[in-house]
Amino acid sequence: MFAKEALPVSHYDVTARLNGQYDSLLASGQYYPFTYPFGTLGATVVIIYLLLDHRSRPWLRKARYAAWSFITVFALWSIKSFRARNPAAAFGVGLISAWSILWCSMMLVIKDVQLDFSRVERKESRLDLVSASTSSQTAESNGHASGNAHQDGSTLHARSSKVGTTQAPAQRTGTLAWQAYPAGPFVERLDWVADIFSNFRGMGWNWRISGLPSPPLWVQAQISGNSGTPPPEEDEKKTQISRTGVRRYHDNSSLLKANLWLVCRDVIILDVLKTLISHDAYFWDGNVSAWPNYLPAYLHAFPVIVRSARLLISLSAVYIALQAIFALGPLFFVGMIGPRYIGARGEAWMYPDSFGSFDNVLDKGLAGWWGGWWHQSFRYAFEAPATKLMELAQVKPKSPTGKFISLTIAFVLSGALHACGSYTQMGHTYPLSGPFLFFISQIGGISAQLAINSLLQQIGVVQRSPQWLQRTANFIYVHVWFYYTAPLLCDDFARGGIWLFEPLPFSPLRGLGLGGPGDGFWCWWGGILWWHKGDRWWNTGLAL
Repeated sequence: MFAKEALPVSHYDVTARLNGQYDSLLASGQYYPFTYPFGTLGATVVIIYLLLDHRSRPWLRKARYAAWSFITVFALWSIKSFRARNPAAAFGVGLISAWSILWCSMMLVIKDVQLDFSRVERKESRLDLVSASTSSQTAESNGHASGNAHQDGSTLHARSSKVGTTQAPAQRTGTLAWQAYPAGPFVERLDWVADIFSNFRGMGWNWRISGLPSPPLWVQAQISGNSGTPPPEEDEKKTQISRTGVRRYHDNSSLLKANLWLVCRDVIILDVLKTLISHDAYFWDGNVSAWPNYLPAYLHAFPVIVRSARLLISLSAVYIALQAIFALGPLFFVGMIGPRYIGARGEAWMYPDSFGSFDNVLDKGLAGWWGGWWHQSFRYAFEAPATKLMELAQVKPKSPTGKFISLTIAFVLSGALHACGSYTQMGHTYPLSGPFLFFISQIGGISAQLAINSLLQQIGVVQRSPQWLQRTANFIYVHVWFYYTAPLLCDDFARGGIWLFEPLPFSPLRGLGLGGPGDGFWCWWGGILWWHKGDRWWNTGLAL
């Protein structure tokens, strides 16, 4: 990386070099700065289209392909032509642009959101059915009932008309029911569209992903009463934690305490991680031959230890950063806004945890890592294309072929998303041979482990092995696998400069002198957000 220039003394040297490269690329006209509000144009066009009711107008319904084409072209143009100075934003330009294509493909091409989807919303009190009202009041008074909120949307539209259409969601105080695409008023439709556009896991929607816990029984009871369907028999405790260990909160207090604790804890951990990163040039520009100063000198002679330490720091940084970001949502929407302003979207049960239990890894190995423990924010967008393809090919989803199709499509799409993020970073990255290859390799890793496990079951080894031994074997397989494959992703992160991003405005540890050269208590020294005046209206705005 620095063949013709001095090796960096600190991460500030690499930051200065990348900033200079960014300024030069903009000055040459090769790239444009990614700015707001122009950067949201693609999403804005799709939202405007979705605000037009096309359910009874076939010509307008077909226009959804034009809306999808627009955001696809805009996103591809953004990936090719726009860059950001901020390291996290630089990665986000590619990742979020690619995600907009995938998510809008689900909403506009694979599905038709106005016909296929319904969400949970409160009815107007004056429209409540007497029987449903009585049932729900009983359920709310004792906190117990039974029901099911996870139903197919195609059977719900006739029932969902019971949700009132003359009051905004926050103004209604009736029971909960399924709400299809609202006919009006405008604020109701805008709320519905904004919800589907930003709710990636489907909590409170009829397409909720399988890894999330069910809504509370009192919610299910109200929905069942208003839908005219018998409430299923379900244990309240089973609705609080999903099969993958994702926890749902039953009240605001427990939700806010848990997420506030996560944010406070993760801020401290991030400070520790960023302090360690400031002592290892690998995290500045991907220089694998650099010595990590946080390890004793005698350990530098052991490449396995050095690589393992760097991979552990990389994994911890990604996990902790994502967990902290995800925890901010409940604190804002429930703690600061609440049902008074956003209706059911401000209730605690709408915000289950983002990560599952690590037991998934111990019990299911690599498949449990990706399918149960890791966050499932992209899951539905990955599943929808696979489901549609199997439907067209008449392949059963639970068959070995169906499972392999789902597995392959999920990791190909995940690889494409992260490769786009790699492509838009300012450092010298390898999108295809780095992130894309990493995610593609997981197909082989999962398939191999499943095949080995199947063979061991056939010869009776699994049946004769104690659980602790099976879990140990899964743990070893997963971490040995990642030892050899994770550098494809982590090295590319480092080369691109993503670890140069400063998530914290201040650092007590670096303020105490534990950081690298130039580090101090205050970390945000400009360059976070500024007004860019371009030569055209569309490249003028807030730049990252």
